[in-house]
Amino acid sequence: MSTPMKKMKPKKRRQTKQVLTFSVLVFLAFLLVGAGLGYKYISDALSPVSEVSEVVTIEIVAGSTADATMNVLHQADLIHDETIAKYYARYLKLTSVKAGIYRLDRSWTLKAILEKINDPAGAVSKDVLLTIVPGDWARDVADKIEAKLGIDADELTALWNDDAYLDELDAMFDVITPAIKKSGTRIKLEGYLFPETYFINPDWSAKKITERFIAQAEKIYDQHQAEFDASGLTTHQVMILASVVQFEASKPEDMKNVAQVFLNRMDIGMMLQSSVTICYALYEYDSWKDCEAESNRLVDSRYNTYKYTGLPIGPITNPSENAIDAVLNPTPNDYFYFIADVYGDGTVYYAKTYAQHLANIEKYLK
Repeated sequence: MSTPMKKMKPKKRRQTKQVLTFSVLVFLAFLLVGAGLGYKYISDALSPVSEVSEVVTIEIVAGSTADATMNVLHQADLIHDETIAKYYARYLKLTSVKAGIYRLDRSWTLKAILEKINDPAGAVSKDVLLTIVPGDWARDVADKIEAKLGIDADELTALWNDDAYLDELDAMFDVITPAIKKSGTRIKLEGYLFPETYFINPDWSAKKITERFIAQAEKIYDQHQAEFDASGLTTHQVMILASVVQFEASKPEDMKNVAQVFLNRMDIGMMLQSSVTICYALYEYDSWKDCEAESNRLVDSRYNTYKYTGLPIGPITNPSENAIDAVLNPTPNDYFYFIADVYGDGTVYYAKTYAQHLANIEKYLK
């Protein structure tokens, strides 16, 4: 008698078991990998942002929260991750951050940075950091000083228009000349509040702060004095044209070309016709398009270079050294027109003739 064959067991249960086993293994693998990656991420966040020593100056203002402080550190590229830094500070009990100005190094660990800003002696000074950005108007500078130091902005602008004080500055600094006192200018020290980041003592007076800005302008003037003397322009004219160039262009190479375009126009008695001078003539506007509007080209202001020939009555921004250098050392060209591709990458296009200029407008601005 033959032996009956054994029934084959279904494979489904075995396959299901294999799938479950595999799934568990995958989950465990992901867990381990995730833990590994998480550990690495946190480890990286605690490490220096750079292997190379690079000192950065930051300011932590009085009353700053932990979130605000970590944001300052992150914006300065001193830490990798704000959230981890915040929780690590709590873990280390380093949350009593002291206000002040600090010089921190990008090669320091997060722990070293937190220890520094928690040290009552860690700040290099109790000074306030004040930054004047190239192209800032004098009124912007006054507002920044008021916000940082509590000196009334109107008091500052009144001082900057005080002829008696301007005479004092004229006696102190070569860069300041009697030409700045021309009647009709909005703020007579416009153009001379040199763009830079300053350490300002909170106890300084409005005059002391002003003279710190002018001293920086004087430094730039001294470095370029031979070029000022050879330019064929007065010191004040250089500062006026540099302020227009600052407003019109952002890249140093464009500044040099734009400066030459304006000099070309001045050489033949052509009006400068710079729309940025209308911005300053208006003084209040919502968009750069307001400065381009045909109706605003009729505004009766000595700053309006569509209405009056030659340079504006005074500077229309506080120009950078790049803008000043562009006027003193322009790139020779025979252009009389230019536009910036404001809808694209900001490239500046130049033209020798008005017809070429209109073609550029049609191509890049419409």
